[in-house]
Amino acid sequence: MICMLFLSGCSSNSSSNGGSASKEKGKASGGKAENTLRFATWDSGEALKIQEDIAKKFEEQNPGVKVQVEAYGDGFDQKLAASFGAKNPPDVMYMWNFPAYYQSLEPLDSFVMKDSDINMDDFYQGLFNYSSVDGELYGMPAGFTTMVMYYNKKLFDEANIPYPQDGWTWEDFKDIAAKLSDPSKKQYALGLEPEPDTYDIQGLVWSNGGSFISEDGSKVEGYMNSPETIEALQTLQGMLDNKTAVLVGGKNQQSGSDIFKAGKIAMYESGIWPLEGFKEAKVDVGTVTVPAFAGKDVKGLVASSAVSIAKDSKNKELAWEFVKFYSSAEAIKMRTSDLPVRISVVKEMKMEEDELIKPFYTMLERSTNTPAFLLNSNWNEINRSLSEAVNASRLGQDTKQLLNDAAKEAEKHLK
Repeated sequence: MICMLFLSGCSSNSSSNGGSASKEKGKASGGKAENTLRFATWDSGEALKIQEDIAKKFEEQNPGVKVQVEAYGDGFDQKLAASFGAKNPPDVMYMWNFPAYYQSLEPLDSFVMKDSDINMDDFYQGLFNYSSVDGELYGMPAGFTTMVMYYNKKLFDEANIPYPQDGWTWEDFKDIAAKLSDPSKKQYALGLEPEPDTYDIQGLVWSNGGSFISEDGSKVEGYMNSPETIEALQTLQGMLDNKTAVLVGGKNQQSGSDIFKAGKIAMYESGIWPLEGFKEAKVDVGTVTVPAFAGKDVKGLVASSAVSIAKDSKNKELAWEFVKFYSSAEAIKMRTSDLPVRISVVKEMKMEEDELIKPFYTMLERSTNTPAFLLNSNWNEINRSLSEAVNASRLGQDTKQLLNDAAKEAEKHLK
């Protein structure tokens, strides 16, 4: 669930004040090892280099402080859990799965309350829902993306089809898909993952009035297998059946984004991650909000990341200064793998005026539902049966029966 922020500008008050506070710490200790902060990230490649550059910038503004960036990569959760268990966690870390880790994290409310430099109103408020547990804040938003529908303008033009607009429905989508698909040429309207992450399809389910779990997290029967949930999943399955959609990104298959670049699928739902790749490949790409079910409001889904402090950190005050800097406009503008979380930065960069970016923020406004994993701490166990059912459904098995069986199995893990 990685992120992307781009922007440029001057340092915020929070970063400059954070620097002066840490300079005093550095002077007091002479820059010794006790002023070393460990920062764990799941990023790799170019994204990791950006994290390292942010750490260096913090060091420049805070003489005597060293930020040790620890790249956990694909083993992030395992390494982080092991470090918590050994009482030797990094001071600061990327975080997304707050129900699993919040008891090992330091609540941030007291830091926020006594820090007059940080303007909490400048953040998109819905993002705090993803980094809070039981009303307490455990992570400052770092980046996010919502899901939108990418479309290949060239294929639409060749078929003489108007570009989709906000407010279109799944019925509109199906009509367009029929005109854009030609299985004899291996050209399809939509690419779908054979084993989708159940997190990613929640927006579709919510948009039809369904859900995987009750709002209080106590029940899945009648939610995971509700008519609305079943119908939502069958909508995509029906497109596979009539060959207007095709499975992409499976074992020994090209990714959906690569097939989209090749012009073999006309539409592809994703977050912000593949956009730069589409531009580099010279794809004449457009973005639009996802379709709605007739008579119902479309619901968005957020993939977000935050930065948290370990409860066992020996240097929480300095850790807070780093967290605050990481959330500053200056650091946000250094990042290029997710979308900015500060309203002022988005306005400064006129990002909502960018036709390719605007749909992401429109979907953010519609992202008011709470993801299932935040509603029940046993969601990993509950999700196993759901994930198996969704994967089997993609292969053509009976969606209704699969979800009924999944709900029955999942009920065992609710408590």
